[in-house]
Amino acid sequence: MGSASGGISGSATGASSGGGAGAAPGGFGPGGTPPQGTIPNGEGFAPPGGTIPSGVGGSATRGTLPIGAGGSGTVPGGTDGAFSLGGTRGGGTGGGLLDASTPSAALTAALEKDARHYTWIAATVGANSAAGYQLATGDAVMAIGGFNGTDPWPTLSGFEKLVGEHEIHYFIAAGSGGGAGVGGSAESSEITSWVESHFSTTTVGGTTLYDLTEPLASTVS
Repeated sequence: MGSASGGISGSATGASSGGGAGAAPGGFGPGGTPPQGTIPNGEGFAPPGGTIPSGVGGSATRGTLPIGAGGSGTVPGGTDGAFSLGGTRGGGTGGGLLDASTPSAALTAALEKDARHYTWIAATVGANSAAGYQLATGDAVMAIGGFNGTDPWPTLSGFEKLVGEHEIHYFIAAGSGGGAGVGGSAESSEITSWVESHFSTTTVGGTTLYDLTEPLASTVS
């Protein structure tokens, strides 16, 4: 009995005095010292002076993403139009929305001829096709139907007006020149049909061009 009461009394006195002489068992007393130690894997957080196991609440271990998963890699063959971040496109057919046209040197030269006289040196369906011609020449090319040719701009009447005012030099047939063919809106289909039936055509570097300043004799009134 004397031993038990003496131990409890001594510990309590040391903890309550605030002088730092002792520490209450199983806890932190004012002025006491917290226990030192290491927390086993998966168990909470270490007290001051302890060590947190690798991966528990501290720094995550560095790892490597498998090939094809987000960071880098190649999309399996046949998955057309799909990309991995920082990776390369897998095999496939039919092109895609990110395939811009690549004009030949002869076609580029033809498009650049008298370019300063026109607002647009050419018009074609879809921005992907137009982008390649514009990048090659440095001159404006009208993207009929917007990004993928499905927007209702311009209308046929609006396009006819621009042609009549000599704002556009050439019309480039969709799908020619190495770019991917794209679907179009009703407006772009109407414009294409109108051009094909009203203007002379020529082929330059494998690309079909319609000269919008040279109407067919049968259409001139």
